[in-house]
Amino acid sequence: MKDTGDSDPYQWLEEVEGERALAWVRERNAETRAELADGDGFDALVAELREVLDAPDRIPYTRRRGAYLYNFWRDAGHPRGVWRRTTLEQYRTDAPEWDVLLDLDTLAADEGEDWTWGGAQVLRPGFRRTLVSLARGGGDAVVVREYDLERREFVADGFRLPEAKTRIGWIDEDHVYVGTDTGPGSLTASGYPRTVRRWRRGTPLDAAELVHEGAVSDLSVAAWHDPTEGFARDFVSRWRDFFHHETHLVTGDGTLRRIDVPDDADRTVYREWLLVTPKAPWLGQPAGSLLAFPFEAFLAGDREPEVLFTPDERTALAGHTWTRNHLVVETLQDVASRLHVLTPGSGSEVVTGAVTGQGTGSGLGPGSGTRSGGWARRELADIPPLASASLTDTDPDTGDEYFLSLTGHLLPPTLHRGEIGRPGERVKQAPERFDATGLSARQYFAASADGTHVPYTVVGRAGELPGPALLTGYGGFEVSLTPSYNTVRGRAWLARGGTYVVAGIRGGGEYGPRWHRGALKAERPRAYEDFEAVARDLVERGVTTPDRLGITGASNGGLLMGAMLVRSPELFGAIVAHVPLLDMLRFHMLLAGASWTAEYGDPDDPADRPHLAALSPYHRLAAGRPYPPVLLTTSTRDDRVHPGHARKAAARLRELGHRVLLHETLSGGHAGAADNEQTAYNSALEHTFLWRTLAGPATD
Repeated sequence: MKDTGDSDPYQWLEEVEGERALAWVRERNAETRAELADGDGFDALVAELREVLDAPDRIPYTRRRGAYLYNFWRDAGHPRGVWRRTTLEQYRTDAPEWDVLLDLDTLAADEGEDWTWGGAQVLRPGFRRTLVSLARGGGDAVVVREYDLERREFVADGFRLPEAKTRIGWIDEDHVYVGTDTGPGSLTASGYPRTVRRWRRGTPLDAAELVHEGAVSDLSVAAWHDPTEGFARDFVSRWRDFFHHETHLVTGDGTLRRIDVPDDADRTVYREWLLVTPKAPWLGQPAGSLLAFPFEAFLAGDREPEVLFTPDERTALAGHTWTRNHLVVETLQDVASRLHVLTPGSGSEVVTGAVTGQGTGSGLGPGSGTRSGGWARRELADIPPLASASLTDTDPDTGDEYFLSLTGHLLPPTLHRGEIGRPGERVKQAPERFDATGLSARQYFAASADGTHVPYTVVGRAGELPGPALLTGYGGFEVSLTPSYNTVRGRAWLARGGTYVVAGIRGGGEYGPRWHRGALKAERPRAYEDFEAVARDLVERGVTTPDRLGITGASNGGLLMGAMLVRSPELFGAIVAHVPLLDMLRFHMLLAGASWTAEYGDPDDPADRPHLAALSPYHRLAAGRPYPPVLLTTSTRDDRVHPGHARKAAARLRELGHRVLLHETLSGGHAGAADNEQTAYNSALEHTFLWRTLAGPATD
């Protein structure tokens, strides 16, 4: 298709709730339902998947707020969910007694609204009030209401905001920082707040004090208050785009003092420390390192870092979390997790060298910039190979408690609780959800077109003849795909004899900033070459054959699926793209699309438009190509990636005579589903489509 985007016969499908567009969507949904959902076994598969999604013995992950552990929970009896809390003593039991604070099913029924949970912010340190966010149909835009945790009711004259992509946070009981839609000029081109205000209880929002105002071309602005005792501070951030931002300290007289770090660096301030992860070399340290500075000394001009982590070819920083006295650093070594406890100013010897049993160095150590005294380091937990470990919660206000989740492709999640320096305990264990007899997880590396080694993990039975395989990837925004226990994929694919493959292609964060930058903007094809290399390697290893290899991806991963469709259709037997980004010449004009120009490029920039036109799947669809069958899914309520991407691609494929199915949920937001029932149905559609296409009628 030679259309450059100036003339688009299907642009009418961008009218999200247009009568003509929705009528067309209903026709496509009916076709998809008739082909996939009306056959034998479909309802049974939905029920089987719903069973694992609603299982009462799932781990209820919590967040500590004061004396209580808070959890949001959905099951068959509460499809929209309940927000609840319990004590640690109760949580340790097999059947905790939960105190339900808010029942969304009851609230939605009482108010006649399609409410889904958008989160809650509990006011520290009293923990008596909270700001609850409610989303209609699972969208990013939320309604905000103040809730009294003692009286179990919304505060009648409390802080309340109508639906918008609001950013709000407590300062104290009578003040909040807020950025929201207040009319023309209040939002950026990406649809996020352009101003942030200090709003006092009982006063009109339009009279609130302006704290900071960004440009229309910015991504967003925000402000927040850190109430840490002895270190209370206020900050303002201005995000110019997805990867560049500046942070300011709000001084005593209300002026802003910029924290002088590179605008593409990650930075956090906790108590006396400033932590910085530069995305390019800085102060003699490589991109992806973790640097610590005494905050007040940094403000005074001191630029000598304490080097807490240095990446290497195999190891990258994945994140860090504070407890009261320690810093827990998560790293990825060939996409497997390691957790390290660092203690500042201890005067202890800093441990360096390799992590036991891992071969290469951990990257953690003093480095050339460490001050005398240093930071002591030790491993937090013994983590099995090809597993993921992450801290799900800490409470820096009160102590060194942590909750640690451990999982893998064939390892059901376990949740551990501990206090650093003391023995930990396993508090929750999820049971096996599918039959993993004979299955294994094996890591390989494929050589991409430029010789780069790309990691991928194969989950399935080893040593059998080539069979149906499902490959997934993402490759964008420095997001890493790490091992996880996917109960739906296990039931619907692995247990039926399929093989599942996860590729860590460039554009993601599997190897830090260099891995992301390797597929940024005009370099995006490197991600696609990586994915194609994995597909070819699977065939060469005898895992599968092209006609039995399916691929699936969502959001930016949906763009990856579209790219595979138009670049290398001969490599695949079926393609599934969820909430995909497919029109790369108009994406910046649709909903939140303008926020992604730092990742892809700007279609209005003559320097970027050629490479965007070259990779835009929608514009490269053509007649006479050997496209495999395609399933596209999206949501009318997705206010992040416009449903028009999937709609228009389906219409164009139909026009060209190719086999394509489209399923669009009326609610669900960017997740594509607002509850477990919808998730089970969507997953059953996907796996029925894949199994019938790749395994054939004889094995269905």
